[in-house]
Amino acid sequence: MVLRLGSCIVILVISLCDVGVAKLAPDFIHPCNQTTKECLVKATQDAIPDFVKGIPDLGLPSLDPFVIDKLAIPLNGLKVTFYQGKVTGFRNCIVDNVISELEKRHFVLEFHCNLTIKGQYDAVGQILVFPINGEGDAKVKLTNLRMKVDINTKYIKDNKGVNHFSIKNYKYTFDYGDKVTFDLQNLFKESKELSNTVLTFLNENWKTVAEEFGKPIVDYAVELAIRTIEKFFLVVPYEELINIPIPQN
Repeated sequence: MVLRLGSCIVILVISLCDVGVAKLAPDFIHPCNQTTKECLVKATQDAIPDFVKGIPDLGLPSLDPFVIDKLAIPLNGLKVTFYQGKVTGFRNCIVDNVISELEKRHFVLEFHCNLTIKGQYDAVGQILVFPINGEGDAKVKLTNLRMKVDINTKYIKDNKGVNHFSIKNYKYTFDYGDKVTFDLQNLFKESKELSNTVLTFLNENWKTVAEEFGKPIVDYAVELAIRTIEKFFLVVPYEELINIPIPQN
């Protein structure tokens, strides 16, 4: 009886220890043994489709789709407000380059993808000589949006002494790629013909319009993505993300 009790206690202790050191990184994370472009690009590409779905167990929200509850977009002479917008497409992004300089605590990610934004809008103001007071369904498609995100990181320890990445600061650049297509229904409540005329103008001059219209949306998306990655870093230990010791310099 004593032996059985002792055996049970040993098994319980081992079980608790196993829980304590349980792997936190999801199975789609494939740590690299070296910081070569080939490994980093493949590991990042492998992770994106599942990562952007969200990881509820780790408290990470979905990035594809993600919802824009309300976003005001001030244009030249026109104020557009987006409501209940849903952004999709990040799961199909193509990773072009990844740079990880562990000693410099520096990380660069370059990728391109097609994004679609659907939702409701209202618009008040003027385009050229046309006074606008419209509202309705909105759809914006970005084809081959290209982005470069430059992140400075640092290494920290949590209250258990476990190592983690942390984001110090970041900046990003992007271009709209091949094309941006706008579909804003009912720009003029009184005239479908005039609505179509202005919509044609917007699409024929998409580069100029996108410079103002698109940046607030991209800013919103990047901020959400960075905060999600930061939360992921603070939950998952450094050693589960890359098989290279933290530089001591």
